[in-house]
Amino acid sequence: MSEITIWHNPRCSKSRQTLALLTERGIVPTIRLYLEDPPDVTELRQLLDLLGQPVAVLLRKGEADYKEHFAGLAGDMAACLELLSRYPKVIERPVVIVGNRAVLGRPPENVLALL
Repeated sequence: MSEITIWHNPRCSKSRQTLALLTERGIVPTIRLYLEDPPDVTELRQLLDLLGQPVAVLLRKGEADYKEHFAGLAGDMAACLELLSRYPKVIERPVVIVGNRAVLGRPPENVLALL
């Protein structure tokens, strides 16, 4: 199996549940603490390609940073990617990447499709 990476926020219950789901299956993923090591625009663009989804799926619309900086931009991919690299708290989590595929762990069981 390809290397498995999780963009993880330890304070997020869904992120913790997704990580637990992986480790219960004997999988030790590479953990990227994306709030401490934010992805750049290129990485975010690659992630969207792997997800096969529009940028809007990555936006946490309830976050204060979203309301302050992103409101009205959900259709502007370039602007959103630039802002996501500066405000990673707005990135929906967790993200699990396996090879050339990725899913959002909402619900955590989504990751099972990658295994």
